[in-house]
Amino acid sequence: MNGAGSGEPALSVRELTVPAESRCLPEVTSFINRHLEAMHCSHSVRMAIDIAADEIFANIVRYAYRDTDKGSVTVRVGTGTDPNDVLLTFIDDGRPFDPLSAETPDTTLPAKKRRIGGLGLFMVKNTMDGIDYVYRDGRNVLTLRKKIRTNGTNSAGSEAGL
Repeated sequence: MNGAGSGEPALSVRELTVPAESRCLPEVTSFINRHLEAMHCSHSVRMAIDIAADEIFANIVRYAYRDTDKGSVTVRVGTGTDPNDVLLTFIDDGRPFDPLSAETPDTTLPAKKRRIGGLGLFMVKNTMDGIDYVYRDGRNVLTLRKKIRTNGTNSAGSEAGL
């Protein structure tokens, strides 16, 4: 599902750039949570966003720079044109990878018969309200959109499948 990134400008954006190293994950999580708390985001929505952010950051660390020297990851947190949405954007200049094209794992198979990999992205796609990917100017730009409020109340989560 598109609509979170290139077509919907983020307003009130904060940005952090860190080395693409596992040791930076706590700093990224703390950065994101400071802004989610300032937006009065519910605990359940923060947890969903934290899990998605952890998965995306870990994938960038593991795969984006696998064939080159380590690079960096820029994380942006902001609101979109709808103040009830939070936009979380990850930018890296590693090898191109469109997570929207990743094969969906067959969750009906027993765990021992499933192919390894893909469950994390599957979870991200199913807990966020929108996801957009573009490879632009030699950079991967992945934006996640999560509704933090509906009708003036905090959102408890999403069942939106992508």
